[in-house]
Amino acid sequence: MIRSVVIRRRSAALARLTECHPVVARVLAARGADQSPDYRLSRLLPPTLGGLDRATALIEQAIRDQQRIVVVGDFDTDGATGTALAVRALRAMGAGQVDWVVPDRFRHGYGLGETLVEEIAPGHPDLLLTVDQGVSSIAGVALARSKGIRVIVTDHHLPGERLPDADAIVNPNLSGDPFPSGALAGVGVMFYTLMALRARLRDSGWFQSRPEPRLDAWLDLVALGTVADLVPLDENNRRLVHQGLVRIRAGRVNPGIAALLELAGRNLRFIEASDLGFAAAPRLNAAGRLDDMGIGIRCLLADSEEAAWSYARQLDQLNSERQAIQADMQESAELQADALARSFGDSADAIPDALCVFEETWHQGVVGLVAGRLMERFQRPVIAFAPAEAGGEDLKGSARSPASVHMRDLLVEIDVAHPGLIDRFGGHARAAGLSLPRARLDDFRAALANRLSGVRFGPEEVDSDGPLSGAEFSVDVAEALAAAGPWGMSWPEPLFDGQFEVLDRRIVGVAHMKMRLRPIQGGPVLDAIAFRAGPLCHQELPDPLHLTFRLEVNRFRGQVQAQLNVQHLVSAVAAP
Repeated sequence: MIRSVVIRRRSAALARLTECHPVVARVLAARGADQSPDYRLSRLLPPTLGGLDRATALIEQAIRDQQRIVVVGDFDTDGATGTALAVRALRAMGAGQVDWVVPDRFRHGYGLGETLVEEIAPGHPDLLLTVDQGVSSIAGVALARSKGIRVIVTDHHLPGERLPDADAIVNPNLSGDPFPSGALAGVGVMFYTLMALRARLRDSGWFQSRPEPRLDAWLDLVALGTVADLVPLDENNRRLVHQGLVRIRAGRVNPGIAALLELAGRNLRFIEASDLGFAAAPRLNAAGRLDDMGIGIRCLLADSEEAAWSYARQLDQLNSERQAIQADMQESAELQADALARSFGDSADAIPDALCVFEETWHQGVVGLVAGRLMERFQRPVIAFAPAEAGGEDLKGSARSPASVHMRDLLVEIDVAHPGLIDRFGGHARAAGLSLPRARLDDFRAALANRLSGVRFGPEEVDSDGPLSGAEFSVDVAEALAAAGPWGMSWPEPLFDGQFEVLDRRIVGVAHMKMRLRPIQGGPVLDAIAFRAGPLCHQELPDPLHLTFRLEVNRFRGQVQAQLNVQHLVSAVAAP
């Protein structure tokens, strides 16, 4: 559902990027760029992360001695792509015994836990290599080492006060780490670990008798995991994603990624970062939410199209099931949220500072999606809880917050002020996970409300790149904007605003609104799509209609035309 927002027009400072289309130059200048992006791999930051020397020495020893390496992944897309990357690259570098495992969300919980270690140990691994997790797995790492298993942690999550006693830790967000970017996703940390490992093996003459693998062959995996994990797309991450997209468009693509994208109706020649985030990633994530992320990892490890498509179809079916479960949960959550909001009064200012919702029948793998939708609607922190197991005494929650609240820091404050209230937690600024006893849910609600007391939540504000002239509503401009990407977190996709006359509107698909719009300031009549905005077809709309939109290329049945992807209704323009 599109929302009403106040827009802030980004600075229209004159851009010096004369080699770009003027609209692209304006957009890039508003994001602080003073030159055209240079996404050559030769400009990639070198592998200077702390812990790499120790980690790569241990992996080199394991490869040379043909020891058993077990890659321990995570049950989201970042973890799945990082696991597939590690397995493929280690085998290509000559490791003879490389296996992988991934925690089950329901049996093991997050990270390298003790239960998972007990299941791994009978296979007599020599080395465990974590991907996208492990920096908070203190007990699991200790148990593994007590069994004589060496442990290397590669992670990107913020560490707690205490680190696990691993043999090596590679994490750009450790205090004092020399790597200049903490924005790497888990798959990015693994890519850098493999870069350093390959350099070590090369310097020691390892590749004199065997082929040296090209790591850039797997940048499609890095791109998918980076986009899916919503890490900031700083220049280095944009370079990784750009190079991955180039390879996908050229057909040099992982069979599993190709199957997922094509199953979602995407044309590989025109893939953008948003296709990775909205087409491939949800299908992979569905396995970790509802079943076993092993299905997703097998899809990414498949070498034949036939095997890749078989796994991709399973993932697509799981995603359909996830969508149905989410729809039911969302309806229940909306009713709870509406009732809570009404209890605070009728005005927008009376909305509670945070929303905690819980239902006995909810699925713990989907609560994060429900929390995200409620957060978008209310622009307040939202924590959605589900039972950790049917009838059990513990709850698992997923939290989402607007930009004005750092969710992980908020949970740290609550944990410090109320020791023992939260069993476990972790996450990022905008998203986090936690667990607590069912009996303490009301205590948590009170503690959350207390920590947010006094925080002022104004109307949602979004940044706009301003209006487009009539001639700028074109395929050429849309293609130039797409080519200037990748766009994503902290490097936002171009968003424009304008006033339009609505010539026609109708519902398409299940709940989307299709419109024909004429720009008030002049220009061509345009097709526009507003996803999940079907109910607006039955409501009176302002005339003219002030919208924010993305300018896209719509390719359908051989026709290519500019299309607006409507994002918001504009209620006001903030003063500069």
